[in-house]
Amino acid sequence: MITEEAVLQALRTVQDPGAGEDIVSLGLVQGMTVQDGRVSFTLQFTTQPAVAKAQIHSQARKVVAALAGVSDVKVAMGGGTQAAGRATHAEPPKEDLIPEVKHTIAVSSGKGGVGKSTVAVNLALALRETGARVGLVDVDVYGPDIPLMMGARGTPAMFNNRIIPVESYGIKLISIGFFVAPGEAIVWRGPMIHSAVQQFLRDVHWGELDYLIFDMPPGTGDAQLSLSQVIPLGGVVMVTTPQEVALLDVRKAVAMFKKLNVPILGIVENMSDFVCPHCGAHTPIFGEGGGAKIAREADVPVLAQIPIDPETRKGGDEGEPILVRKPDSAQAAAFRKLAAAVADRVSTLSVFTLPKIT
Repeated sequence: MITEEAVLQALRTVQDPGAGEDIVSLGLVQGMTVQDGRVSFTLQFTTQPAVAKAQIHSQARKVVAALAGVSDVKVAMGGGTQAAGRATHAEPPKEDLIPEVKHTIAVSSGKGGVGKSTVAVNLALALRETGARVGLVDVDVYGPDIPLMMGARGTPAMFNNRIIPVESYGIKLISIGFFVAPGEAIVWRGPMIHSAVQQFLRDVHWGELDYLIFDMPPGTGDAQLSLSQVIPLGGVVMVTTPQEVALLDVRKAVAMFKKLNVPILGIVENMSDFVCPHCGAHTPIFGEGGGAKIAREADVPVLAQIPIDPETRKGGDEGEPILVRKPDSAQAAAFRKLAAAVADRVSTLSVFTLPKIT
């Protein structure tokens, strides 16, 4: 039978790369429970950078999962103050709402109008093209555009008191847009958004997925906070356009996710330039270099630069995303490059739920 002391002994082999000490001695391991082979605890981080948190989280799960007698491991990522180098406040481990999902990725932006939902839709489709099982959650309850952009209609079915997601182009979808009449305004306060986020996870039968993508509302509000509180997000893709006014807002969003201990996977520069279909000239309508600038500031890569194309807009309006509408276009190629970069970053950071040991 596995014991708490055996788990702690294994965790003493995991070091904080910055402090050069093991995470047990540093007091990062908090709130441990061991029962019938199931182990849960919180890693109470303080000032560690996102990459270090990701490495510690991954290593801690692996060493505990490898112990004889361990059947399940849940590791929450917390934050708080420290006294004399030891954590003083622990938060309980997050409930495992989506145990069959390997990777969770948010697509976010600091402001509206930068094409965030277009990026989320086509990222999901590009990942699906690789053979991955993909779901897409429309967390933007105030502007639920995913049903329209994915050409999805109807109301999700119910089975055994769980919601069956709508499927379109091989992607499993859930959105508040499936449950309200077109044009109906959603006027919700923070607690209602938090409840909706939980329902989209706990009450939806997602099944086994390689990636669950979250299309976030713009800004730094309740939805972002709620999602980061209920599941350990694997990372966030930040979408911006090149001009400075967009960068002002994306900086705030990057800072928010860092405070929430969510790794920044990288930057997508959308609407990077326009290629004239007649003469082939490149015109940077929204300026140049904005994506690279914010990526340097945040110390993360530019995942992709997506050019402007009227067909991308038409595809979104008509429920036929560019990867479906024009799979051989430059825009489709850019989204495939984005999907490859995101998959590589998530795999490298290893911030995802490991398979259960049986």
